[in-house]
Amino acid sequence: MLQSLGLDELAHEIYRFALSRQGCRLESLLGGIRAPEDAIRQSVDRLLELSLLRPVGGTLVPARPPLTLRTLLQREHSEILRRHQEFVDLKAAMDRLSEEFEDAQGQGPHAGWERLVSPTEIHARMEHLAAKTTGECVYLLPSDMNGTESLQARRPLDQDMLARGVSVWNIYRESIYNHRAGLAYARWLSRSGGKVGTLPTVPLWFVVYDRTTALVSVDPEDPAAGAVQVTGAGYLACLVALFERLCESMTPLDAPTQPELSEPSPVERELLRLMGQGLTDEAVCKKLGVGLRTVRRMIADVMERLGARSRFEAGAKAVELGWYRPCSCNDDRPQRGKEPRAARRTPETDPSPTVAALV
Repeated sequence: MLQSLGLDELAHEIYRFALSRQGCRLESLLGGIRAPEDAIRQSVDRLLELSLLRPVGGTLVPARPPLTLRTLLQREHSEILRRHQEFVDLKAAMDRLSEEFEDAQGQGPHAGWERLVSPTEIHARMEHLAAKTTGECVYLLPSDMNGTESLQARRPLDQDMLARGVSVWNIYRESIYNHRAGLAYARWLSRSGGKVGTLPTVPLWFVVYDRTTALVSVDPEDPAAGAVQVTGAGYLACLVALFERLCESMTPLDAPTQPELSEPSPVERELLRLMGQGLTDEAVCKKLGVGLRTVRRMIADVMERLGARSRFEAGAKAVELGWYRPCSCNDDRPQRGKEPRAARRTPETDPSPTVAALV
């Protein structure tokens, strides 16, 4: 407690020693207190400086603290008032700058949609919208949006929203586990109170603020192509509905993902769905965000568990077991360079509309 006055335990002991004798000489202190002489002299000097001891005819006489420390308290109080005024002035200046920034942002054409081209422009808009968010902020994030610079730009925004009680949701592509910086950020967000999950694939990048404004990637295949800000109720209803639907099937971050041997994992189900659409192994790699060897290893593992000797047979068994549900709309999709599907289908070789696409 006395450290705020610059007094250590030795100074306190000296004061008590002098107080018990109603005064004492320096020689008595040197003989009665077990401490180095230099330390005792320094502590006596500090007590004299604070007027807790007064020299009277060669004797050190203790003084009443409330009287001697009043000047010190008044000086500290004046310093506190000065620093408080500095804080008030700083807050006023920051509020003024914020108002000017908001006014400048409000001059843009925000009705309906607005194109944002450069990363700097997109981040400035994210900063503006995050500062206004009061209830909820949801992100859909492919791994391409989890670079070091992007994470460094988002972190203070997420920290501020979480500190203000905003609900922050992030859904990542499952390949985030292969991205060291992105995974560290996702785990930090989860520990800080955000809600984080993963999906085998993420269709595009977007972020929705308070279900009233969203930023959406222009080209899902090229994050550098920029984004658009949308504010129409119809746009937002679609984006929110998509996000809520994805939340139903997402896996919480770091949740146990090892499925039972008889059931495919979410990634394997997505693998079957993508193959059922006729995508090449290379295209599947890009959708899942993993390497070609990983995709082919996953395909071989699924075929082994199904006891299939070919991809065609694996597709048939996957449909039979309910691992993969073909979409009827695939029948109407044109197949470039191939004869119409209906002309090739026979009961013996095509047990479902899209099994052939797995070959």
